[in-house]
Order: sequence, then structure tokens, then C-alpha cells
Amino acid sequence: MINTILFDVDGVLLSEEHYFDASALTVWEMLMSPNYLGLAPEKFRTDFTQAEIDAIRSEVFQKDGVLSFLKSRGLNANWDMIYITFSYHLIRLLSQLDDTSKIKNLFSNGLDRKTLMNIGNELKGRKNNLYFGKFLNDFEKSKETKRGLFRHLDALASEKLGIKTNVFQEKGELWSVGEHVSQEWYVGDDHVFNSTGRPSVQKGKAGFLANEKVLCPREDINRLFRDLEDCGILLGVGTGRPELETIQPFEQLGWLQYFDRDNIATADDVLMAERQRNDRQSLAKPHPYTYLQALFGKTTNADTLLNTPLPLKNGPETLVVGDSLADLLAARKMGCQFAAVLTGLTGTKARSQFEQHQADYIFENVMEVRSII
Repeated sequence: MINTILFDVDGVLLSEEHYFDASALTVWEMLMSPNYLGLAPEKFRTDFTQAEIDAIRSEVFQKDGVLSFLKSRGLNANWDMIYITFSYHLIRLLSQLDDTSKIKNLFSNGLDRKTLMNIGNELKGRKNNLYFGKFLNDFEKSKETKRGLFRHLDALASEKLGIKTNVFQEKGELWSVGEHVSQEWYVGDDHVFNSTGRPSVQKGKAGFLANEKVLCPREDINRLFRDLEDCGILLGVGTGRPELETIQPFEQLGWLQYFDRDNIATADDVLMAERQRNDRQSLAKPHPYTYLQALFGKTTNADTLLNTPLPLKNGPETLVVGDSLADLLAARKMGCQFAAVLTGLTGTKARSQFEQHQADYIFENVMEVRSII
């Protein structure tokens, strides 16, 4: 009997589209803005129309083929997708420099924003071809999954730059740069400091936060939560969104009343736990940490959660509802039931993948969860 349901957010309750827009704009800005590599000769704009955003996303992510590939390899966090995509193009750009020793020197102090600007100065006056269409060719030849894709970046650096490095396989300064730029795009100038503790680098961004799109009518989802609560089911959230981008829309949509804040686990909680540890282990999905925290509560010590024997003895009493392979893998590790919803990036095309991995339930949308209870 199910007594707890843990929901992912993006692709389940809220649309991922604006996140993917923000991710594409982040990669584009880090390539083009003089605050980063500065490949564009003209002043960098932030007032793109939706048609321009669509065009940038189509090019950066190759009509979402890059996003679909990364998700199929178990990578779920947008920040990780940004990091891998930008790092690949950085390696490709550096391969156009002739001096290997200069590249090694640029890598020596870590890849922070200042280093990106220095690399941009080295690239000035060159043709600087961008190989958006080569990404899938260079990654599909690897069998790496999840964080192994970070290691593949180092393999590509060795192949294309002729140097041995492990600079790309850790969540270092470059990953943090991408995280911050992404937050600027998503939450906008008014909220970025509250979200990150740092001001905007490239100002003039209104943000997508005020324009969240629900995947089913708001009132229907509200009624679903109410019905589940009336059945005595504990509701929780395990999301790759930061806390601000989870709590604020839930509050605006009237959903927060059905959840204990202690059972809403977000990307901020995962990052905090990662920074408290010395092993540099990624705790993002498909690692089960997010859902374990949603299940046992944020007041539970991170080490206690990580040392919890898995699969859980009462795992089948918990249902995880998600839209990605990463969600399914996390649920399987915990021994929980898993309900896949076909409202994520690949839509109904994801059915075969969920069938292959033997999801307990496959639903057209989140409203069908009611049929289980």
C-alpha cells in the first residue's frame, strides 16, 4: 500500500521549457559575451524575443537532440547539461590554438570567469569555428553515463588538445560560473542575489520565474493534491530546481499548503550536502539523495541519509513520480515504486525507454496518479 508520494517538478507538474531556454541562453552568453569568452564582436544583448531564443536553443542544443541524449544517459540537472555543453565548445575552441604550453598554462589556475576572459583574448582575431553539430558525434562514441560524461570531456581534451588533464571532471569554478549565469536568466535581476548570494554579472534580465507553465490545469493539480492528502498520503518533492524556483511557484499556484517544507528537497539542499563532504561525490539525480531527503525530511543529517541501507525495507510503500530515467534509477536504488509521466522533454517518445526499464506505471500526465490510490 502506498503511503507516500514524492513528485519531481519539471516535466511532471511544471514545464521544463523555460529551463531549457535559460540553459541555451547561458551557453550562448558564455560563448559570446565579453564577460566570458566574448566571441561576438557586437555588444551582447539580453532582450531576446522568443523567436530569437528558439533559434539560439535550436542551434546550441541541435533541436533538443543534445538535451535528449544527455537525459538518455541519466543526466538530469540543467546545470550539468550547461557545463558539459559549454565545456565541449571550449575544448573545440582551444583546439584552434597552436600553442599547447599556453593551453596548459590557461588551465593551471582553474577555469574561472577571469580565465575565460583570458582565453577569449587569445582567441581574438581568429575565425573561431563553433561545432554545434559535432557534439553528438563526439559523445555518442562514448558509453559513459551520468557523471562519467564529465570524464569524457577530459578524454576529448586529450584527443583534441593533445594534453592530459582532469580539469573538466570535477564541479569546479567553471561549473559554478554556468550555474550563476543560468540563475541570472531564470530568476532575473530582481531575484538573483536572493537565489545565489551574488549580484548579476550581465544585467538586464527579466527572468522566466514569473511565467511558469503548468502541465495540467492548476485547479486539477490542486484537487489531486487535496484528494491524496484526504487519503492520508504524505506528499513530498524531490527536484533539481533551486529552492526559490520551487517554493515561489508552488505558493503562487496554491500548492504549497499540501506539503510540509521539510519534505521539499531541492538543488540547494543537494549542493549544500555536496559541499559539506570531502569525497566530491555527486548527489544529484540519479543518486537517490534528493528523494531520500524528501522522504525523511531536510532536518535529517546528510550523513545519516547517505548511510541509510538501500533498498529501503518499506520502499514499496513510497511512489516516486518523475519524467526521466534519472528519476527511475533513483527510485530503483531506494526500492520504491516508480510512476513515469510522459510530459517531459521527449513526451510520448519516452514510453519505450520506461517500458525497457520496467517502470511500475506509465501515465500520460500526473493526474493519472489518482488511479493508483
